[in-house]
Amino acid sequence: MGRRRKTNLDLPPRMHMKGGRYYHVGTSLPRQWTPLGTDLNEARRKWAEIEAEPAQDEDRTFAVVARRYMREVLPTKSPRTRSDNLKELENLKAVFGAMPIDAITPVHVREYLDIRGETAKVRANREKALLSHIYNKAREWGYTSASNPCAGVKGFRESGRDIYVTDDAFRAVHAVAHSTLQDAMDLAYLTGQRPADVLKVKRADIRGDHLHIVQNKTGKHLRIAIEGELKAVIERIIARPRKMTGANLLQNDDGTPVSPFELRSRFDKARKLAGVSFQFRDIRAKAASDTGDLSHSQKLLGHQSRNMTEHYVRSRIGERVRPVR
Repeated sequence: MGRRRKTNLDLPPRMHMKGGRYYHVGTSLPRQWTPLGTDLNEARRKWAEIEAEPAQDEDRTFAVVARRYMREVLPTKSPRTRSDNLKELENLKAVFGAMPIDAITPVHVREYLDIRGETAKVRANREKALLSHIYNKAREWGYTSASNPCAGVKGFRESGRDIYVTDDAFRAVHAVAHSTLQDAMDLAYLTGQRPADVLKVKRADIRGDHLHIVQNKTGKHLRIAIEGELKAVIERIIARPRKMTGANLLQNDDGTPVSPFELRSRFDKARKLAGVSFQFRDIRAKAASDTGDLSHSQKLLGHQSRNMTEHYVRSRIGERVRPVR
């Protein structure tokens, strides 16, 4: 294990500065110092190219593979997924970091799940999924040819949310909500979008008589017709007096966009005052259930399959059946 840096703490692993120049220092003996130049940005680019080369025998630990995964794969994911993966990686590295990638077996994965599952079964499942993806990448990159140790290791059973937000509960929160929260709730319900997608809507996304949305999670493009109640809500939001006008549709009085923290804080306060327990994300499921048309709900929510939408709706309000007579 290398010594902890005392200077140049901002440099990536195995990059050093000497005599005003940057170098990549290899891990095998004798150490190979590869010149990277004097420009830091160019040096980082060359460092990334070297780090992407096939791993040496002594560099096949999980920590090494995880570092490359963070550099090459994480940037391709959505901001929320990146944030979750970074937290999950810290837990995985704490256990598997120093282990050679070939040494991780299904028994290790099972033990990890059992211990982690004592306090967080859902997070344990997510971390196992990330471990599996990293291992598959390790196989593609040539770090190992062994089978994925996560294959065949069963995770914990999860039960999805089954809360349906009634009209009375929705109105109760809406009545005591901050004006920006009222706008967010109405926009979320009428468009059926996730909280993050609602918050990121820009005024420029209003093009003619449609609201254009690109979903963070799936990258799916939607054009939602601006008509009926949605048109009235958008007009109300735009007409609100503000000291400054920002780019976002949902914004505070000073023109700054409503942040996820502000949305959650205001929603928690209104929910407590109203005496209800649903979460903001449950509004999306209410939208899917209230259309009365599964085909419409599927398109509005951006689901790939009708089965996904059917499960989404039935888990909240139940399947409609007729009596015997």
